[in-house]
Amino acid sequence: MAKLPSRVLVLGATSAIAAGVMRPLAEQGARIYLVARNPEKLKAVASDLQTRGAGAVFPHVMDLDDTAAHEAMLTEAAAKLETIDLALIAHGILGAQEQAQADYAAAEAILRTNFLSAVSLITWLANYFESTHQGTLAVISSVAGDRGRKSNYVYGSSKAALNTFLDGVRNRIDRSGVHILTIKPGFVSTPMTAHLPQSALFAHPATVGRGILKAIEKRKDVAYVPPMWAIIMFIIRSVPDSIFKKLNL
Repeated sequence: MAKLPSRVLVLGATSAIAAGVMRPLAEQGARIYLVARNPEKLKAVASDLQTRGAGAVFPHVMDLDDTAAHEAMLTEAAAKLETIDLALIAHGILGAQEQAQADYAAAEAILRTNFLSAVSLITWLANYFESTHQGTLAVISSVAGDRGRKSNYVYGSSKAALNTFLDGVRNRIDRSGVHILTIKPGFVSTPMTAHLPQSALFAHPATVGRGILKAIEKRKDVAYVPPMWAIIMFIIRSVPDSIFKKLNL
């Protein structure tokens, strides 16, 4: 494997997918700044990365919904790492569709975490990378954002908005040498999806992590992980609305 980024910021560092990305980086001696809201889980992640050979690990406990605290945290991360080569935004919530479609407050909570808090982080990081003319900003979205389905359209809407925002940021700063990567996983076996019936379509977080690192190395704009989801979502997007609205998806 080619040399990977060595100064890494991970937002939502206790997610299973984030672990699949961080572990290979730690094994190559990367310095990693970790942000998550659960102190016990964050401590366990930090210990795991140190054991795997990370050059340094800086844990930071905070709720990323607190957008007012983003600037101070990101400024500290850049200082601790000395520079940021890679920022991975990996936090998010699935939420409950039935609750969200009946109660605006529940829908707003999903949109706040998955979209608005991400916009705050992306805005600061995009400007930071643009000023340094380098770096990769990788953001975990979802295939759910490709087309609204009755089973998860509130979650899907948060990811669709995120995808469009990233498209615009990429169009604005790509010419400055900054890499913006939109990551679209399909079903992944994580605590967030543990309540769903598992099938052959579910990927292991380590597999998804390797796919993300490969996309970073190849400087892809959008990465479906695993790649088969590009075909699956192409088919789903191609179904006419007159038929799609009758499907039980």
